[in-house]
Amino acid sequence: MATFFEKNKKNFQDVTIVEGKVDTAQFLDASKDLVGLFDLFGSTAFGVVQSDMNGNIKKIQDRMMTNPIQNATLQELVLAEKADKTKTATQGLLWLMRGLEFTAVGLRRQIDNQNEELAKSFTEAYNATLTKHHSMLVRPIFKLAMKSCPYRKDLFEKLGQDQALVWEQFVAWVDGLEKIVDIIKAFYAEGNYGKGL
Repeated sequence: MATFFEKNKKNFQDVTIVEGKVDTAQFLDASKDLVGLFDLFGSTAFGVVQSDMNGNIKKIQDRMMTNPIQNATLQELVLAEKADKTKTATQGLLWLMRGLEFTAVGLRRQIDNQNEELAKSFTEAYNATLTKHHSMLVRPIFKLAMKSCPYRKDLFEKLGQDQALVWEQFVAWVDGLEKIVDIIKAFYAEGNYGKGL
């Protein structure tokens, strides 16, 4: 039986990166599959996380579809928006990147602390990444979602039957996710593209 990662249209470690530029369409496919990971959490509380990520994916996809060649990489997409004096997809990518970073930090904790439960990993990840971007009204919603995480064992069983294979694919997937998050963060910092967003 196929693992979660084998069912994905595109995994983060397989997204094309040429000269530090991330392929937009492949990145969007991998991001959509990441949103699907939260379905395995089996909690409606993660609906707010999924909705936020899907909304930002749509902003990027809508911009990409206006000119797929001009917006072929995430970096080209942001630069094209800057030239057009618009920021919808630039904002969407920034906010999506924050959600991806939150996910990457939570999952990296699962790799580094194999006895830690998901609720602890994602609570710590939220505190380290997203809490500073959320208002006092939004924080309790996300903190509730963190408490509704499944047990680690249950999530890994849902990822696939062959646990050795799941672990190997999980680590590669998280490594790929972190690499892309780091590229996007560095690009935004270098060009100050997140200013005012």
